[in-house]
Amino acid sequence: MVQWQFSLQPDISKEWNRKKETCVKGIVDSASELIGKTPMLYLHNYMKEAGVEDAAIIAKLEYFNPAGSVKDRVALAMIEDAERKGRLKPGATIIEPTSGNTGIGLASVAAAKGYHAILTLPETMTVERRNLLQAYGAHIVLTSGYKGMKGAIEKAEELHKEIPGSIILGQFENPANPKAHEETTGPEIWEQTEGSVDIFVAGVGTGGTITGVGKYLKKQKKSVHIVAVEPATSPVLSQGKVGPHKIQGIGAGFIPDTLDTSVYDEIIPIKNDDAFEEGRAFARSEGILVGISAGAALKAAVELAKRKENKGKNIVVLLPDSGDRYLSTPLFAK
Repeated sequence: MVQWQFSLQPDISKEWNRKKETCVKGIVDSASELIGKTPMLYLHNYMKEAGVEDAAIIAKLEYFNPAGSVKDRVALAMIEDAERKGRLKPGATIIEPTSGNTGIGLASVAAAKGYHAILTLPETMTVERRNLLQAYGAHIVLTSGYKGMKGAIEKAEELHKEIPGSIILGQFENPANPKAHEETTGPEIWEQTEGSVDIFVAGVGTGGTITGVGKYLKKQKKSVHIVAVEPATSPVLSQGKVGPHKIQGIGAGFIPDTLDTSVYDEIIPIKNDDAFEEGRAFARSEGILVGISAGAALKAAVELAKRKENKGKNIVVLLPDSGDRYLSTPLFAK
């Protein structure tokens, strides 16, 4: 049996020696308070380069979160939910299967809150993601790339049985995942666009983002068109077929419990090379590096923007993370 050891750090989480209400405006007490409220960008340059003239594409830039991705929201929500329910005790070990970003978010929040973190992830995930996890003090366990996320889930469950007092938060079945987006990401988009969003586009991994945001937006305006993006070589949502793909962060290979398939109105499969190309095009037009799944979402957004029926409409596309964690991939090889 594997023996896991951790070095305990001294407790330095003392309250500031002043009341909360006297805090200088703009200063927060923890990194967790910086999660969310990410900016949105009107893609003037990108749309011009892509030949989009009759619709508007607006990006929600989730890499502005402290640990660099949309999954910071989910990590915080799942940890705080487990704390409220008494499932997560001080100094406990969090185990989670991840394709990278959820693990990075969990490692970040765990470090700030004094928890240990063990993340299981397919060996096909980028070296940048592995390095980031270790930088936050997390232990990583690589699993077979052939088995994908199912292999990572199996390993996490195995470790959970071996390590006393450990907990698996379960991003693929935890209701706190989509709830985080229904309570934060969705309302932010609605407020930032002043309710003028017509189409929302997001890649589907756990399905938490599109489920939570989709539910919120449809409650505000029933006509909002929700579009799910998946890998063309693993079209589980559109065709029920599983296959290998290179779009890290989406296409889990199964339909997670956290995905409400009744929320989205359309599914757009995207080819690997198209995701890479759009990611590069975005970097070279807007001056911002985004990840592979963001490239896939952008490709879908352009396709939607060029449809005659979408003339004059506002298309919001969620870009989950930064491209700096994909520099070793074909994304920026050209």
